[in-house]
Amino acid sequence: MRKNSVKNTRINGEVQKVLAEIIRGEIKDPRISRWASVVSVEVAPDLKSCKAWISVLGDEEVRKATLEGLKSAEGYIRRQLAQKINLRNTPEITFVMDQSIEYGVNMSRKIDEVMAQDNEKAQEREAAADHTDTEREDAD
Repeated sequence: MRKNSVKNTRINGEVQKVLAEIIRGEIKDPRISRWASVVSVEVAPDLKSCKAWISVLGDEEVRKATLEGLKSAEGYIRRQLAQKINLRNTPEITFVMDQSIEYGVNMSRKIDEVMAQDNEKAQEREAAADHTDTEREDAD
């Protein structure tokens, strides 16, 4: 099975959906944030390993605690995954913290700041041009 095959894409989607359900509803570890979400999943073509990118809303401490909680519950999660998805092999799950959402929010904030600065400068130029036009009319 190739890495980008239709079958592998379908398996990735199903594993992502079931992992999200397990993390959201079945794990009772207080370290795991309620705001944790499974952003993406990549199952190896041989179905023996799996990388799951997790995004957590919160500060660095919350992210670290969530990652620790998920790593400690890895056996339970894998067992639940095996019960809910019928695969030849149940993959070993590696959790990776995904910071793309935070990066996107920061970039959006920076873009907004630059746009606000540009608008201020444009208004200043318009005011200066209006002031210059007024002086010319007074001189005539």
